[in-house]
Amino acid sequence: MLELRPNCECCDKDLPAEAAGAFICSFECTFCEACATAVLKGRCPNCTGQLVQRPARPVHMLSRSPASSKRILKPAGCA
Repeated sequence: MLELRPNCECCDKDLPAEAAGAFICSFECTFCEACATAVLKGRCPNCTGQLVQRPARPVHMLSRSPASSKRILKPAGCA
């Protein structure tokens, strides 16, 4: 099951599990749409893998399968 991390690793924007707009690589590194497209050009800065849109988890499933609350942030951002 995907972790559904709660924030963008570059800019720390909140990325709710039930909302669209998050992008992940195969290691689940997580970025907002703006950082994934404009800054990172579709490539993960950690593994160089492709960033794809993360699926949203339906709200009614979050109580049984909650998203991660662990925030990961690159101190210098992704510039």
